[in-house]
Amino acid sequence: MGWMYALPSPGRKCDPDTAAEHSDIENAARPPYHRPSLVALRGPPSLSPVLSMYIPPEIRANLDEIERRAGYLWKFLDVPGKQAAIAKLEEQMAAQNFWDSQKAAQKVISECNGHKNIVAPQIAFRRQIEDAKTLAELITESPDGTADAEVEELRKLATDLLAAVSDLEIASFLSGLHDRSNAIVTVKAGAGGTESNDWADLLYRMYTRWAERRGFKIEVEDIAEGEGAGISQATFRLEGPNAYGYVKAERGVHRLVRISPFDANARRHTSFASVDVVAEIDDDIDVEVNEADLRVDVYRSSGKGGQHVNKTESAVRLTHIPTGIVVACQRERSQVKNRALAMKILRARIYEKTIDDKRAEMEKYYGEKGDIGWGNQIRSYVFQPYQMVKDLRTGVETGNIQAVMDGDIDAFINGWLRAGGPRTRNKDIKIED
Repeated sequence: MGWMYALPSPGRKCDPDTAAEHSDIENAARPPYHRPSLVALRGPPSLSPVLSMYIPPEIRANLDEIERRAGYLWKFLDVPGKQAAIAKLEEQMAAQNFWDSQKAAQKVISECNGHKNIVAPQIAFRRQIEDAKTLAELITESPDGTADAEVEELRKLATDLLAAVSDLEIASFLSGLHDRSNAIVTVKAGAGGTESNDWADLLYRMYTRWAERRGFKIEVEDIAEGEGAGISQATFRLEGPNAYGYVKAERGVHRLVRISPFDANARRHTSFASVDVVAEIDDDIDVEVNEADLRVDVYRSSGKGGQHVNKTESAVRLTHIPTGIVVACQRERSQVKNRALAMKILRARIYEKTIDDKRAEMEKYYGEKGDIGWGNQIRSYVFQPYQMVKDLRTGVETGNIQAVMDGDIDAFINGWLRAGGPRTRNKDIKIED
């Protein structure tokens, strides 16, 4: 059933049939490209000549757009096909010999849950659209002036549904192999000493604020204080739905232009920091790490001093000699636990690199990030002489520096996902200083 609305009469009261006939004539007289796509609804039979309520044009336009975009999503995600696949998988799960092979059973359950995670939000959203249709019908069947509160309710509902369908569209782009996995993020300061260390610290704060906004769990695996201020490097884990799918958009070099608070002459400085993102892989993915290829270093965890000084060498640093990958962890008080966590991160990074090697596209995640310096940045943050944050891959920009540094970076992530996940800077987008 499509949307049904009563169109307003031209300023005079008449019976519903006459009003509907007038609307039909008026619509037919319009050029085709101005004719509304909504279906005019004749009012219910009534003995009194009263006008029916009508839906304002902006609300009608929003409702039409919502249904159109939801229909595209339904087809794009092949919801009926996935529903059929779920039914077949559930038949397998109901078989008596289903658990004969634990590994095969877990694979079937995982596949079934993956389909359900896609189908369930679409079905729930379709129900919300049906509720909006029902409310629209009630409004059009009400006498004029008696359903103003319902019209405002429908206006708010349409606004909420527009935001919801945008979120569903973004989620539909997260179809990569590990997009639903947790993420391991490393922020590293570039050359520039104190200024770059402070910039790395600002980025670290920005990502933790963003993660808190999205309800992700944050676990700091390792952090190295900078000399004088800030941090030289921080590694943290984000746990939550599609964590890797979202934060992978941030991988690359980030550039800051500002008047340095560490310069007595108040000169403008340019600083760089890199962000590396890998997916946390499942334990059932086979990544072989030979103990003979590892160099293990233990040291005392850094702290704030005083009673917080760690008197035992509980921090662990693993170096994978064949690849040169270095991982450190000092989150736990136990050396054994820190080693286990470091090994988990190391396996994830080795796996990511192995996938790149197989695809013969090392630039995809490692090469194209390049040096932490000029010409390799993916985003530019200008604090002075004006305020602007601009993504150099998609062109998305904003002048609200404070909101961005407080973690409001969804516009950049969503823009990157909608653009197809470009991995390099768009040369047509100019860097303005």
